[in-house]
Amino acid sequence: MPASSKIVLGLDFGTESVRALLVDLQGNELASVSAAYSHGQIIETLPGRREKLPAYYALQHPTDWIESAAKATRSARKKAQVDASAIVGIGVDFTSCTMLPAQSDGTPLCLLKEFESEPLAWPKLWKHHGAQAQTDRINAVARSRNESFLSRYGGIIGLEWLFPKMLETLEKAPRVYNAADVWLEAGDWFVWQLVGGRSQELPRSTCQAGYKGLWNATDGYPQEAFLKAVNPKFAGVVRDKLPGRLLAPGVAAGGLTSEIAKQFGLRPDTPVSAAIIDAHSGVAGAGAAMPGTLVMVMGTSSCHMLNSDVERCVPGIAGVVKDGILPGFYGYETGQAAVGDAFDWLRKLTGQPDFSTLSQEATQLPPGAEGVLCMDWFNGCRTPLMDGSLKGSFSGLALHHRPSHLYRALLEGSAFGLRWIVELLRDGGVPVRKFVATGGLPHHNPLVVQVYADVLGESILVHPSQQGPALGAAILGALAAGEFSSPGAAIRAMSVPKPGTAAIFKPKRSHRAAYDAVYRDYRRLGDFLSSNSDS
Repeated sequence: MPASSKIVLGLDFGTESVRALLVDLQGNELASVSAAYSHGQIIETLPGRREKLPAYYALQHPTDWIESAAKATRSARKKAQVDASAIVGIGVDFTSCTMLPAQSDGTPLCLLKEFESEPLAWPKLWKHHGAQAQTDRINAVARSRNESFLSRYGGIIGLEWLFPKMLETLEKAPRVYNAADVWLEAGDWFVWQLVGGRSQELPRSTCQAGYKGLWNATDGYPQEAFLKAVNPKFAGVVRDKLPGRLLAPGVAAGGLTSEIAKQFGLRPDTPVSAAIIDAHSGVAGAGAAMPGTLVMVMGTSSCHMLNSDVERCVPGIAGVVKDGILPGFYGYETGQAAVGDAFDWLRKLTGQPDFSTLSQEATQLPPGAEGVLCMDWFNGCRTPLMDGSLKGSFSGLALHHRPSHLYRALLEGSAFGLRWIVELLRDGGVPVRKFVATGGLPHHNPLVVQVYADVLGESILVHPSQQGPALGAAILGALAAGEFSSPGAAIRAMSVPKPGTAAIFKPKRSHRAAYDAVYRDYRRLGDFLSSNSDS
């Protein structure tokens, strides 16, 4: 490799594994390696324990993040056959809101013997849904006080966000809450460990804080009077539990410590960017440098991200944050809580070894799955209702229907959910002009992309990289290293697709009328299920 070659590392943390991507400054991907977390998702029992965890709990093991990232990085370097000296910067994207309580030096409470058997001392995965009662109270108090921050989040605070999960611990495990010096996102914790948690002030991502922590560059976090009204013991949580310096993604949080550099097989002092939410990273990775492009980051769940020149407080969106995705734009977040994991749940439920038979048979079915209608809320509804307690359903089933009918209906239900989101944005005055899909799912499941295009009546470009969020993280690493003058310049150099490299799915106009009719049924079903929910 020429001595002048420069490479950046993108670390993409998902629900089950972390991916290390090595890419040069022209966007050429040199190696990509995934490493699974040893403990995976902790949803049944804590490590070494027999007691069952409560329903809706989803936890993780913090050492998995460091060990798996180190393993993936070493393997990627070996695969690409590059020297550590060639890697000039590191970027990190992470699932959010995955968060944990820690001591002031960064030690997670769950690693201390006195707290190892307490579930709420462990990191809560983004999909942890144990804080429903706390979420309901936070929303009720915010509405009663007419808190201004509500309008930035579509009028609803999400079940999966930072403050509900902290309040859950205060009320269900006060000993853990009191022992925590710091509450932080897992992405921030990981970056903190890379740059020296014990000696460096905690670097907090403005992306994670803005979308999941109710933080705003002008107003900061929610005021103490509001938090006190939620619970008097919660009043000082910002002052006492949320220390740190807030940094935008792409800004260097520091350099690798010697210890971490040795573990990862990298060079000490390599610049590390502040973290970014995984879906938001996919915007840069999908080459979307201009406003009006909806980037669909499709995986276990889906986040649909949009940069815009205009700020509109649209009811039902997950958040709008100035400079939240890229500097100079208002970044909108919307999403669907169950996508790839819902597809896999159905595959397992119907006893299919893989998706080949399901996809082949579902492709032959007409729009509407011969009368089967699916509401895709199998992990709650993120946008536009922001209600994690809602449940999914199938209707119209008869004895002649097969697993492929259920599968087709589920794909269509997911597409209808996206159409609802697009209509929400457009009706709210936010332009949506183009559609780009990224992440592993669009490459592995072309049928779902075609169904999305047909339901939307719009063409969808599938970015050629199968590692959109990881590529976006690598771009942030390049920015942290000072290799580009602006995020736009980095995106244009590293992730805008070269001509002829992107697949484009065009809508089948013959399907539009049928899907318009089924979509109306979908919305009516959604109204019925949400109005009759037990939440």
